[in-house]
Amino acid sequence: MVGPPRGDPAPVNHNPPFDDLPKARRLAEQALNTLQRFLHVEAVSGAVLLAAAAAALIWANSPVAHSYHDFWHLPVTIALGEFVFSRSLHFWVNDVLMTVFFLVVGMEIRREVHEGALSRLDQAMLPLVAAIGGVVVPALIYLSLNAGPDRGQGWAVPTATDIAFAVGVLALLGRRIPVNLRVFLLALAIIDDIIAVLIIALFYTAGLQPGGFVVSMIGVVAVLGFRRIGVGSALFYVLPGSLVWIGFMAAGIHPTLAGMLLGVMTPARAIPMREPPLEMVSRALKQLRSSDAVRAKDPHRLAQPLRDLRVAQRELLPPVSRVQTALHPWVAYVIMPIFALANAGVGLTSVDLPAGGRLVMLGTALALVAGKPLGVVGATWAAVRLGWCRLAPGVSWAGVCLVGLLAGIGFTMSIFISMLAFADEGLLTAAKLGVLLGSLVAAMLGLGWGFSQVRLL
Repeated sequence: MVGPPRGDPAPVNHNPPFDDLPKARRLAEQALNTLQRFLHVEAVSGAVLLAAAAAALIWANSPVAHSYHDFWHLPVTIALGEFVFSRSLHFWVNDVLMTVFFLVVGMEIRREVHEGALSRLDQAMLPLVAAIGGVVVPALIYLSLNAGPDRGQGWAVPTATDIAFAVGVLALLGRRIPVNLRVFLLALAIIDDIIAVLIIALFYTAGLQPGGFVVSMIGVVAVLGFRRIGVGSALFYVLPGSLVWIGFMAAGIHPTLAGMLLGVMTPARAIPMREPPLEMVSRALKQLRSSDAVRAKDPHRLAQPLRDLRVAQRELLPPVSRVQTALHPWVAYVIMPIFALANAGVGLTSVDLPAGGRLVMLGTALALVAGKPLGVVGATWAAVRLGWCRLAPGVSWAGVCLVGLLAGIGFTMSIFISMLAFADEGLLTAAKLGVLLGSLVAAMLGLGWGFSQVRLL
């Protein structure tokens, strides 16, 4: 009989076969695996966001519509001794939770600049030109209808693209969509977000207070210091990140931009270690196998190899990839739907738009539906015609038109900018209606064009 080499114990399988597990556990594992696969389908996050927006609209137009506004204006208070910080639930959603959204956006930008579609100038040039065209033309269309000082503040509302919605709609068109076309849309949307953040910082920032910058700099220096000494756990960065957020708010800069700053500061390379993570895993497992500490369940003897395993597992991926992967489900399926639920509730039955409100709504919707594709396609055509850039392999002009139509889905970022642009409640309602209407029409046009031209994409 042939057996394992003498001196090596025969391997023992301590894990029972799947069929031998209790039925309840088998069902739970199958349900969890199905849920994990479901959450990684890109179209799902867009559908959840759409469902949250629809729920907000239904709630705000139901017989209990007053409860919608009352709920989001409930005060939420943090008190520590004599320190009391009280803000509405709406503030905690838009200024605190959305900071995590901007953090993930910043990390996505960091990754793309380091090793993605924005890592080389020749690759980034075409989506950069297209994104600029997709910002300038919608702004001009909006301002042509809303030149007044009050309504003109909303010029940036229709310039943003919602990545989750746009990529989700693209995913609905199936796998026949060329990979380079998806990369083009993703790169354009990311550059669009960068431009939107710059617009918020430059044009929608209150009077700056120097004291806030001092607090923010303390937080930034602490983050850089932790990175320098090799702190890899994300939890250690919560406190200095909070200082950056507090400093931005005190300085008069919208605090969510602190998330963007911290995101682009996240390292794109793993922290240097004395030994490669895979070798550390191998060594720790060897220690565990050769020791009787596992059978004895001695926590003191197991502490060091288990710690090495945790560190090695953490450092297998660079921080920007690891943290973004961990936060993405929370942003896509919790934060963004809550934001939509808190801000998309516009009363349609009793809406009373002020003078010029209809032009704000019309200008916003028209700029998204017509301005975005005109700007994206026009700028792309000009760049290719002038010889500055060329279309990537597999990307046709029908595909560029599809990207232009999908870029008109503004939603999350557009609603966010509208709340910064309009202090007047009536104009804000008009802008939100324009965003909802324009984004819906842009999505429908994109789907229609995609299904009709799928062979040409």
